[in-house]
Amino acid sequence: MPASVLIVDDEKHTRDGLGRALEDEYDVYLAASADEAINLLNSDVFDVVLTDFKMAGKNGLSVIDFAIKQAPRPVTFMMTAYGNVESAVNAMKRGADDFLTKPVNLEKLEILIKRALQNRRLEAENESLHERLDDRYNFDRILGSSSAIAEVIDMIKRVAPTKATILLQGETGTGKEEFATAIHQESERARGPYIVVHCAALPSNLLESELFGHEKGAFTGAVEKRIGRFEAAHKGTLFLDEIGEIDASTQVKLLRFLETHSFERVGSINPINVDIRLVVATNRDLAELVKEGKFREDLFYRLNVVPITMPPLRERRGDIPLLLRHFVAYFAEENRLARPEFEPDAVKILAAYRWPGNVRELRNFAENTVVLKRGAKVTTYDLDSKFVGGDAIETDPVLLRNPLSVEENGKRLLRNALVKTMGNRSEAAAMLGISRRTLHRKLRLWPELDVTRGSPRRKTQKSAEHVENN
Repeated sequence: MPASVLIVDDEKHTRDGLGRALEDEYDVYLAASADEAINLLNSDVFDVVLTDFKMAGKNGLSVIDFAIKQAPRPVTFMMTAYGNVESAVNAMKRGADDFLTKPVNLEKLEILIKRALQNRRLEAENESLHERLDDRYNFDRILGSSSAIAEVIDMIKRVAPTKATILLQGETGTGKEEFATAIHQESERARGPYIVVHCAALPSNLLESELFGHEKGAFTGAVEKRIGRFEAAHKGTLFLDEIGEIDASTQVKLLRFLETHSFERVGSINPINVDIRLVVATNRDLAELVKEGKFREDLFYRLNVVPITMPPLRERRGDIPLLLRHFVAYFAEENRLARPEFEPDAVKILAAYRWPGNVRELRNFAENTVVLKRGAKVTTYDLDSKFVGGDAIETDPVLLRNPLSVEENGKRLLRNALVKTMGNRSEAAAMLGISRRTLHRKLRLWPELDVTRGSPRRKTQKSAEHVENN
């Protein structure tokens, strides 16, 4: 749908000429006076208002004053005679976006309109992004009631509004990046830029340029000046993930920045001052890296102002059922699939698992289950053997239905084979190293394991199987 433009001018030939020039690209409306324009603004929404200053009756300032109070606010331009630029400047002080002198240069007008509309769209998208971040990363929406995660949330709530550098530590998958985003959203810089750099993803010879920028000709391939992430994060937050991976030369520049709040682009000697809040994260023990000579001790102390350790999922096991329900509901809605239901014993087994990949592993498990189960029940027999193997935290034989039982293990193996082959009995039998007839006999003995029961595929195969079995 084209943008709408309201042209206000009491000179008919000017009004009509501007309308013809813009009507191919915009939805154009014309008004011969300020009062007529105000009536149109009262009854309709416009993207752009272009008004002359000097008109019979009320002048263009009354149009500007009325337009800028509308919601959504249109882009406003004032037109004025060459010798009356002061009135146009006054209009801009009152809220107009720009002005043009008459006779209007049509090419310049089209450029101004396109640029202004593009800026408005970017502003709207940016505001929408901030609203989504506010909703997604507000601390009230972080799931978990365990004491381990409650302590972390309490600590972060206290330090988020400050300017202090924060060091997030913890195993991979514990949610360090999500908490870094929440810190930004809870700070006074929430409407400023939020820049994320995954240090380990960048080669060491490119990291310094990526962080601090470079001048044209600073090195082979530097064909133009580049703004770095530090500069881009001015008035906002810079999050450096996997900080333990940065090389020695980058460590020196980072240390100097923390001491002076300034840096130089690669290939320049001119310092650049920026105002940023620094949040860093690592899954490595920085103190140990210092002992090994791989990380500067002075930089470590500069970063270690507010250290916060994210608890692994195995230390907040009480949160696992809640997180599981949340992720299952999320992925079911995202994929428009029915939500699978977990039997209580299956949830207990999952809560007893060590989850070496932490919350990220649980999230991936939930997505996989939603996509494959599609609303079906999830029993203990549907769970991979790893959940009751060496990575299980507890091995209560009652809770785990006695996994050492030959019969129970046989059931689990059969169920897993049918799930992995999506109910294809021939493939499942081959996977288990048994005949198809033996597999059918086991399913008659344990009908609850048949993942194809009641499905259309099962009904179409029924007659063929009857022939084979008889």
